[in-house]
Amino acid sequence: MKKNSVSAKSWVFGALFLACALLLAGCGGGGAETIIVYNWGDYIDQSVLRDFEQESGVKVIYEEFDTNESMYAKIKAGGTAYDVAIPSDYMIKRMIDEGGLEKINMDNVPNFSLIENRFKSLYYDPLDEYSVPYFWGTVGILYNKTMVDDPVDSWAILWDEKYAKEIFMLDSQRDSIGITLKLLGYSLNSRDEMELEAAKAKLIEQMPLVQAYVGDEVKDKMIAGEGALAVVWSGDALNMMQENEDLDFALPREGTNIWTDSMVIPATSGHKEAAEKFINFMCRTDIAARNCDYINYSTPQTEVLQALPEEVKTDVRFYPGANDLAQSEFFEDLAAMLPVYDRIWTEVKSAYH
Repeated sequence: MKKNSVSAKSWVFGALFLACALLLAGCGGGGAETIIVYNWGDYIDQSVLRDFEQESGVKVIYEEFDTNESMYAKIKAGGTAYDVAIPSDYMIKRMIDEGGLEKINMDNVPNFSLIENRFKSLYYDPLDEYSVPYFWGTVGILYNKTMVDDPVDSWAILWDEKYAKEIFMLDSQRDSIGITLKLLGYSLNSRDEMELEAAKAKLIEQMPLVQAYVGDEVKDKMIAGEGALAVVWSGDALNMMQENEDLDFALPREGTNIWTDSMVIPATSGHKEAAEKFINFMCRTDIAARNCDYINYSTPQTEVLQALPEEVKTDVRFYPGANDLAQSEFFEDLAAMLPVYDRIWTEVKSAYH
């Protein structure tokens, strides 16, 4: 959902614009090339696409997906030759392992130097050959303070009968199974079928309390006060909080998923240098600042982070440090366990319907 309110970071672009005006190198020139960019829904300030086209001469066809799995399936099917995609960490690992991504020539992406070191050399791309971080965040609980009078510090509140039919769960296999595994004291990357069966039973037990399994529609529903509790991604939480002052966000003590979404070049690309030019443009400080202000997810770009107001960059709900994430995990590519997860999820959703 497009933001209508002005966020606490809205001044960043103006403050940085003049300082970044000289950083246009590598974005000029062009030709008649066209690249196809594949991204999550409502996950870019569309005006930066127009600016890239004007500066580079490269045209952009922009498409959206709603889950990592649907993105992966469409790219693998090969019907569209995507040049840039923005999947999450575990999916990047799968695509690398399957030979589905091109190595990025980092000489063409000098703005990679502006990415925080803690988001470099991560497990899914240890040599930083295939991906450039875009945004990062967590999964937590959004709640309406006028409807919830209990501490929101554990995933267990989503199983409290007091909030029957006032709970929204994410219609996302890895997220919903993952938070349930964390509640039960297991890894959200569990490969133990007994643990997964326990998570399935716990989710089925919760079904009478759930108003709906949702995607992006949770935003309008929580802003309108149609639910008390919802599992959401951190940036979406901040957007909703700006629209309704009764909403707040918490990271449960059992831990959660910490994720990164990164820009990659699928092996289908026929315009690799233009794709690298786009990736470099998106990391440029003025562009990254505008995008951060629009999207509200946590930025991995050092200059944008430094320019944020102190109360924003020190807010542990949205910029948690290592200690705040001690119990949290990245999703891993589960490879051979995927059929088991698929079965568990199918049985959970069948119980819901």
